Amino acid sequence: MNDLDLLLTPEGRALLDEVRGTDPTRELAVATRLRREHPAEVVSAALGQARLRQRAAAKFGAADAERMFFTPNGVEQSTRASVAAYRARRMRDLGVASVADLCCGIGGDAIALARAGIRVLAVDRDPQTAAVACANADALDLAGLIEVREADVTQIDTAGYDAVFVDPARRGGRGRIFDPEAYSPPLSWAVEAARTARRAAALKIAPGIPHETVPADAEAEWISDGGDVKEAVLWFGTEPGAVRATLLPGPHTLLSRRLPDPRVRPPGRYLYEPDGAVIRAHLVAEVAEQVGGGLLDATIAYITGDALRPTPYATAYEITDHLPFNVKKLKALLREREVGTLTVKKRGSAVEPEELRRKVLPKPHGKPQGPHSATVFLTRVAGAPTMLIGHPV
Repeated sequence: MNDLDLLLTPEGRALLDEVRGTDPTRELAVATRLRREHPAEVVSAALGQARLRQRAAAKFGAADAERMFFTPNGVEQSTRASVAAYRARRMRDLGVASVADLCCGIGGDAIALARAGIRVLAVDRDPQTAAVACANADALDLAGLIEVREADVTQIDTAGYDAVFVDPARRGGRGRIFDPEAYSPPLSWAVEAARTARRAAALKIAPGIPHETVPADAEAEWISDGGDVKEAVLWFGTEPGAVRATLLPGPHTLLSRRLPDPRVRPPGRYLYEPDGAVIRAHLVAEVAEQVGGGLLDATIAYITGDALRPTPYATAYEITDHLPFNVKKLKALLREREVGTLTVKKRGSAVEPEELRRKVLPKPHGKPQGPHSATVFLTRVAGAPTMLIGHPV
């Protein structure tokens, strides 16, 4: 029996309940005690699953993670629940009632789709992964909406479904795969599968995909959650050629208006740091227009302006100092202002933040020496290495 089969037995389920939340420092003692009463392989499987559930809580929430089953790759590669839920709502709003989820993994997207009231065929060619997806549908009482099938996705007939969702494997034996044609299945196959969908389709891709590789009949959406860029999605059956950045929670969605590049101008009172999804979607110009600002440098995505105009698409900082890059001057200024906590941000600078922090904020006895905090931006202004010092608004 494999680990999943062991855990689905009454004994395995009981052990999972017993080891829930086990402190890693006490795992050896717990394992020793449990092996006096239970087979060693069941104890090892339960403790391993408990560790995976603790890791998965950040993506799925503790309530779901404690009921679900995971593999190491499944925890690493599955979609964050908040992102999957957003995409499922968008599918539902497009009138989708059924989806063929190809390359379903452990079922994270299938779960979100089912919770949106959508019937799902979840397909994965790996027997163990498909079994875990099936177990998760049962664990979350969604088996009535999710059919799991172990099969090669390229052999699946999707004609009976309103939509297709494809999440190709983007990791190989050597780590991440950057060539979309090296995905499994290749992006070109996924695009053709999407074009056959009768209502809509979504293809999950790496956020670093070059814009020029996006098909002309697709909409491209970059999604961030809590300020971290999570993925890009190619949508079919929506608005061909559209480009958007969506920020979660919210959601807040910014659409491209094909604006020209913002003007370059001297630093103003405020600096705006666009969200990563905005930058990936090439929508910095749209944010600059919102805040009435320009760029510090033509090649760097920092926006500056004279007025504070809050926007969900960028974090605003009030700038107090603007000076050429100089470590000694920065150290003296921070000492004068009793700064003990320094956040270092950089774009267009080769300086390593941790190295700079050590040089300008020596910590005798390992403790910060000042009660105040500050943020320093290492960047270029009109091509010149520059330090901008300030604080979040």
